[in-house]
Amino acid sequence: SDRKQLFCVAGVFGATRAEIEQHLEMGRKLLAAGQLAEALSHYHSAVEGDSENYLTYYKRAAVFLALGKSKSALPDLTRAIELKPDFLAARLQRGNILLKQGNTEEARADFESVLTRSPEQEEARQQLMKASELEGLQEEAYAAHHQGDYSAAVAVLERAIEISPWDPDLRELRAECYVRTGEPQKAIQDLTPTTKLRNDNRAAFLKLSLLHYSLGQHHESLNHVRECLKLDQDDKDCFNHYKQVKKLSKQLDSAEELILEERYQDAIDKYESVMKTESDVTFYTNLAKERICFCFLNLVSEAIDVCSEAHQRDPRNAKILRDRAEAYILNQDYEKAVEDYQEAREFDGDSNDIKEGLERAQKLLKVSQKRDYYKILGVSRSANKQEIIKAYRKLAQQWHPDNFQSEAEKKEAEKKFIDIASAKEVLTDPEMRQKFDSGEDPLDPENQQGGGGGQRQWPFHFNPFDSGGSFHFKFEYN
Repeated sequence: SDRKQLFCVAGVFGATRAEIEQHLEMGRKLLAAGQLAEALSHYHSAVEGDSENYLTYYKRAAVFLALGKSKSALPDLTRAIELKPDFLAARLQRGNILLKQGNTEEARADFESVLTRSPEQEEARQQLMKASELEGLQEEAYAAHHQGDYSAAVAVLERAIEISPWDPDLRELRAECYVRTGEPQKAIQDLTPTTKLRNDNRAAFLKLSLLHYSLGQHHESLNHVRECLKLDQDDKDCFNHYKQVKKLSKQLDSAEELILEERYQDAIDKYESVMKTESDVTFYTNLAKERICFCFLNLVSEAIDVCSEAHQRDPRNAKILRDRAEAYILNQDYEKAVEDYQEAREFDGDSNDIKEGLERAQKLLKVSQKRDYYKILGVSRSANKQEIIKAYRKLAQQWHPDNFQSEAEKKEAEKKFIDIASAKEVLTDPEMRQKFDSGEDPLDPENQQGGGGGQRQWPFHFNPFDSGGSFHFKFEYN
């Protein structure tokens, strides 16, 4: 009669019995179809309509578990057990959750309660043994940690966390051990889930932020410290760290934007500020030196000195060696460029950049031992077309054979003049210049298709070997 009264009350104030049954049926169907969020909505309605039905709570707990929300499932299982103390399936399910959370004492009580009423329940017996095993492992792990044997603690915790993956204490302990053994990335993997496993876990967010910061991952560091401040904007430790990370992150992002805009000197100044903002974490100093080295590549005069200092600080950094090699190439010191690329290859044998750079440097060295068109005109490798033509005009006038009297001088001038004209031809033609820059002499007969048997085409309107020596030069000043 009490039950009937309850249904009547439900009918007057809330859902009718038929509506409750409909919600339960819809919930069951949606759960079977894997539409968990929609199923949960119907089970909420069913619980509101009839708050005394133990099965409804149990079913809603099943949906919470399917959604990975074990913390939400626990109160529903507890309520189901309160309504029906001999409901063994709910006790077993609650015991399993408590064991996964590392709460061995309460889990043990549930498993023992099941076995008292049903001694043949094999799952409860197995889980009770796991609870005892976990207690032993917890004790062993904390003892190893206390003695400073962090590797041993990690080994024990691996099995313990298999049994109780939702225990934040064990994950935080293992994270601390990983930090001690110099494996911060593994510490991050353990700490990340603890931010959800423990409510208001500001300490974990701060630790994660500090770990990412120490690894040079400033964006991730900023994200985590912001999460801490969302929980409590007045948290002093998080706020102090937030100010530091935000300032550094802004400087680093700004410096990279300046590089993209090819404002290299401004980028250098910004990276100098980075080293002042953070002088204790070597990653940022090394990064700043590496990027300043890269910037100076585009401001060649000081590149080699800065790259050499960066190399001394971080001798195994292949990027620094690569950048210094490029600086040596711009400085036309090809032997040193080859040496740097060879050393860089030892540290990063898989890099195509380094492989291609070494091949280019070796070709340039070979070419430099023949003719270097940049040296002939006395211009830098970064000279533009206007600078090349200006240098060519000046040298062409200087070495005009008509300026010389004796036959020997004329012959020397003639040779120089041909070299100057060849240099102008190659360096003002983008395709030929690109070939030369990649270590190939486009005017070398060996490099001509068909073996170079064709007659040499001179870049101006004369062939000095046509006549007996009275030359009439007509320059192409284009």
